[in-house]
Amino acid sequence: MFQPAYPFRTARLTLRPVTPDDLDDVYAYQRRPDVVRWMMRDAGPRTREQSRASVAAMTGEDALRAEGDCLTLAVVTAAGVIGTVELVWRSRRDRTAELGYVFHPDHGGRGLATEAAAALLDWGFDGFGLHRIYARCHGRNDASARLMTRLGMRQEAHHVESYLFRGEWADQLVFAILAHEWRSRAAAFPSGERG
Repeated sequence: MFQPAYPFRTARLTLRPVTPDDLDDVYAYQRRPDVVRWMMRDAGPRTREQSRASVAAMTGEDALRAEGDCLTLAVVTAAGVIGTVELVWRSRRDRTAELGYVFHPDHGGRGLATEAAAALLDWGFDGFGLHRIYARCHGRNDASARLMTRLGMRQEAHHVESYLFRGEWADQLVFAILAHEWRSRAAAFPSGERG
C-alpha cells in the first residue's frame, strides 16, 4: 500500500483524505454548472445526495493499493475544502499514473490549483516512484490545459473527435511529464514554486 504521510502541507494548503464532514464544501462546487461543465461522467450539476455519494466514494480513496486505484485528496485552506486532486494508478509495470483535479472557481486565479497539483506530482514521482504522469481534458477546456502547462506538462496529443461527450463527438487533449523532467523543473524553482 502506498500513501502520503497525512496531512501534508504546501506553502498555503493542506492536502488530506476526504472525510464525510467535507460534504458541505464539496457540494458547494459540485452543484455549480461551471464546475461540472467539462466532467466526462456528469450530465449536470449534482444534487446534495449525489454529492454525498461522491464524498462517500472519495473517502475510500486514501491510498494506492493496486493498479487502477485512485488516491483522492481534499485541498484545504482556511476557507475549508476548495477542491480535490487525484492520482489514478494506471500501470504498475510502466510506473504511470493519471492526474485529475476539481476546484471551486471562487478560489481561482491565485495559483492554488497549481500548488496542490504540484504537491501531488511531487509525491507521485518522489514518494511513489512513478516514471510518467499524464492528464487529459476536453479540447475546449482552456483552464485545465493552462493548468497542465503551468505544471510543466507538455501536450502530447490532440485527439480529434475521439470520444462521445454529452451526445457529441469531442476532442481530447493529453498532457504528460516524466520524473526526470519534473525533477529538473523542481531544481529550477528551489523555493517549491512550480509555475
